[in-house]
Formats: sequence, structure tokens, C-alpha cells
Amino acid sequence: MSNHAAPRILISRMNAIGDAILTLPVACELRDQFPEAYLAWVVEKTAAPMVRNHQALDAVIELERGWSTSIRGVRKACRVLQSHRFNISIDCQGSTASALACWLSSASQRIGYAGPCGRNFSRFLNNDLVKPVFNHVTDRSLELLIPVGIHTPRVRWQLPIPATARSWAAAWRRKIPSSSLAILNPGGTWDSKLWENDRFAAVARHLRDTYDYRSVVAWGTHKEREMASAIVDASAGSATLAPDTDLHHLAALLEASDLFISGDTGPLHMAVAVGTPTIGLYGATRPGNNGPYRQLALQKAYESGSSRHRQRASNRAMQAITVEHVCDAIKQLESERRLLKSA
Repeated sequence: MSNHAAPRILISRMNAIGDAILTLPVACELRDQFPEAYLAWVVEKTAAPMVRNHQALDAVIELERGWSTSIRGVRKACRVLQSHRFNISIDCQGSTASALACWLSSASQRIGYAGPCGRNFSRFLNNDLVKPVFNHVTDRSLELLIPVGIHTPRVRWQLPIPATARSWAAAWRRKIPSSSLAILNPGGTWDSKLWENDRFAAVARHLRDTYDYRSVVAWGTHKEREMASAIVDASAGSATLAPDTDLHHLAALLEASDLFISGDTGPLHMAVAVGTPTIGLYGATRPGNNGPYRQLALQKAYESGSSRHRQRASNRAMQAITVEHVCDAIKQLESERRLLKSA
């Protein structure tokens, strides 16, 4: 393909907020290489805010969660996808549903994964298969651009954050009586991804006493708010509860902060995408696959087994990460920050 071609390209990455963010560099690189292309992304509604209004995209096709499990959902998706007249699709997820969307689009070139990254029926629905060399989701996704002639992609995120959200975050940040702001995120989709509340509180106290940070504890669900409140109560005044935010306002708040500490969840990758120094805590997943891209990740034990087992497991692997481990990681980041300032 020539860089001056104007193909109609579909990116398929269905769900998981974090994984959608990790795939954004694919859209950025395609737009750079094919500025005249028609570029769209098909996604389920839960992850749509992370790609909606992205500057590299001409369209975002939003499907209902579970669309592929009903004849009605499949037919509706088929009508919508075929109306865009795609000739290339790129299945960045490697699942049956993401590959089915590519197949339904009638794109003649359907790029997907070979090997174990192409799960279930995806290897039969896609017809131009790439065997990835890299493990991380971002690097692996960018390898799918090889069939369209892109061999040395750059990694940029360009997370779409509305100007109104940035203005709100700047105003909220000015209310924090500290020059340094850390955001702590105790939540996660699996219990096996959760770190202990008392350890987050100890880290907040350490950040205040050692580096003069003020900590804010983020939350999304009712359960996460209870966890966040417990951390604030145990922090000896070093932490406060974050305001109620949607994904865009949370991204803007992360962008206005100086440090983010979290388990493996969507906001972790959001923080990386907006350039905030990040420490990821891992137990039930591997940071080599979906860690904070080129940022610090801590893993001292791993909950092995199937995905189903790891989803249902306790957080014993996360408990192997001590407060001292996190404090050492903070020291490393602060040392690097001082070196940059003095350079």
C-alpha cells in the first residue's frame, strides 16, 4: 500500500476500557501513514468513551454489549458495518466477536492474529494473519500494521479529553493545598486485582511525610467508594476522597496530577496515556502483557491458572506487594524527577 492511498479501514477492539486505550496507538499511526484514509473503530458501548471523538478517527461504531450473542444484534451490526464500505479491517482483540465484526464488514483484507493470540474462531474469520513477536497489548497491536506496510510505528495515545473536562480538573486541582498531587486507585474488576486498603493508606502517609504530597483516592462504583473512604479514614489526614467523575473527567484529573498508583484496571492505562508517572500493582495478570506501558510495574507473586480461576481468586498474590515495595518505587520515580529537573 502507498502512503498516499485512501483505504477505508476498520479497527476492531470491542471491550475493556484499558485495552481500548492500549490500542489507541494503532489509530494514531494509521492516520499518520494514511492521512486520506477513512478510519473507523467498532467498539462496545462500555469502552466507547475512550475512542469517541478521537482526532485520528472519522467514525466510531458503537455496539451494545453482547451484540454477537443474538441474531438481531448480529444483523444490526452487519447493516451498520457494511454501510461504511470498508476494504481493510484490523482485529486488535483476537476474539470471536471482534473478528466477527470484521467479517461482517465485508472488508476483503481482514488482518488478525495467528497463534494463541487469535482465539476461538478469529483465525477462521480473518484472512491475513500475523504472528506477533511482542507480548504487550500495545506492541502486539501495532504489529498488525505490518500487512499495510507499517514496520516502525511510533507510540502515541492522543486520549480524547474534552476541553470542559480539562477546565474542571484545573479548577479542582487549584483547591488542593499542595504542589504535588498523587491519585490512588484501589478499585479493580476482579477481587484478585485489589491491594489492601490499609496499605494504600500507609502509602498516602508516606507520600505526605516524605515528599509533601497530597493524595486523592479515586473510585467509580459504590463498592469502590467504600474502599476509598476506608483509605481516607486510615490516612491520618494525608488523603481525601476524589469527586464523582465520569471517564473523561477522571482522565483530566489524572492529567493534572503528579503520580498515579493503581492495580491493573482501566484508569491505570488512562494515566499512562495522559503522561502521568504511574506505578502499577500486579498479581492476577502479567505486566509484560498489559502493564503500564513503559512505566513502573510491581509484581511479587502471580495467581496462575485459567482466566476464570484468576477472576475468582483471592488477592493473595497482590498481598505479596508490601508498602515498602511501593515506597521504593516512589523513591525511584522521585529520584528520576529530580534528575530531570536538574538536567
